[in-house]
Amino acid sequence: MSPNPAEPQSGRSPDSPAEPPAKRRFGLLTAVCLVTGNIIGGGVFLLPATVAPYGTVSILALGVLTVGAVALAVLFGRLAARTPVTGGLYVYPREAFGDFAGFVSVWSYWTMTWASNAALAVAAVGYLQVLLPVPGGAGWQAFLALAVLWLPAITNFAGLKYVAAAQIVSTVLKFLPLAVVAVVGPFFVHADNFGPFDATGQGVLPSMTAAAALLLYSYLGVESAAVSAGEVRNPARTVIRAGVLGTVASAVVYVLGTVAVFGLVPHTALAGSTAPFSDALDAMFGGTAGGVVMAGAAVLSIVGALNGWILMSAQMPYAAAVDGLFPRVFTRVRRDVPWAGALIGVVLASVLILFNYLSGTAEVFRVLVLITSFTAAVPYLLSAAAQLHWLARGDREKVRGGRLALDVTVAGVSFAVSVWLIAGASYAAVYQGTLFLAAGLLVHTWLSARRSAPAEAG
Repeated sequence: MSPNPAEPQSGRSPDSPAEPPAKRRFGLLTAVCLVTGNIIGGGVFLLPATVAPYGTVSILALGVLTVGAVALAVLFGRLAARTPVTGGLYVYPREAFGDFAGFVSVWSYWTMTWASNAALAVAAVGYLQVLLPVPGGAGWQAFLALAVLWLPAITNFAGLKYVAAAQIVSTVLKFLPLAVVAVVGPFFVHADNFGPFDATGQGVLPSMTAAAALLLYSYLGVESAAVSAGEVRNPARTVIRAGVLGTVASAVVYVLGTVAVFGLVPHTALAGSTAPFSDALDAMFGGTAGGVVMAGAAVLSIVGALNGWILMSAQMPYAAAVDGLFPRVFTRVRRDVPWAGALIGVVLASVLILFNYLSGTAEVFRVLVLITSFTAAVPYLLSAAAQLHWLARGDREKVRGGRLALDVTVAGVSFAVSVWLIAGASYAAVYQGTLFLAAGLLVHTWLSARRSAPAEAG
């Protein structure tokens, strides 16, 4: 669980020294669970079907992306060791490049959180259709997605203790069904089900790039320990270890589970599936009972993931608002939850769901995931650039020379992976994501003008 949002999470100028809070609550085990729990959200339940049209090259893309995710985990660990405060992807660019870079990073990350929440709600609709006789049509699907979104939002408004309780239950529920498919599923696979390697025929590298941009959604949360570095004991060692261990543990479940689903469900059926893990469980044991159980677990898991990410969508802007880089409304807290930020994020996610459903957009989940990947890659890119900045400066107070070669390699790989993921996003996702960034520039202009006005008046 992320840190208590009622406590100021940054509140310092970029040039001031880091002041870790006196009380650090998270040890290594807690930090690993934080990373793993945030990475393995609800989107994984639909991603095998989303990348199936590209063919089994998607499995190769997942492997390459896993290497990139581990590099990002190491990068965030090294940055957190240098600046052990809560805020993570917002703090590092701001410290290296100033307020504007910090704002762009936190704005992009904030956009990612509520766009991700919209995608999670849409993912739940396919599994609800396995459980309930849901009428067809975009209107009904949009209604169900909104219902799934607002249920955990109410939990957040009720207070932090209810959020924590819901997270514990949902974490257990989402691991069990995925583990069954990942561990038992490979014994039931059939080679003929995998289909072609490059199903689109556009080439291995373009197909890998497009699939990786979608699959990045499955690794969102790799930065969780760094975001909560102010709450972690001995962050210089714990953050990097938790990030790597949590990412690798998630990767094992992802790779085995994805291979199993590809081998259990025929390729053509998988590409059109709205509940791929339910279909996989039905293929393993026959009938539909297993698929129904999986669908129930998937819906509960997605609701639990939304429960945590709605809180995340409020916490990062809270930290920036404390520093004066986000609208003041985001500092409003009730029952230890920044309720105004949570409410704004849920409303924006609702608008995004309605826009993509009612505008006739095909493959709503795919479009929302790509928007999420695009907006997540921006703060990842800025964090990698911040580390390269410190390395290029040769500031020994910021970078230890004995690890220079490793740091350069990790930062370079992280930067390249971030650029690769941005390149793989679709035109629709880049278009909508760029509009969100443009709106952020107006907000930054307004806030910077308000901050400078008193000084000029004096």
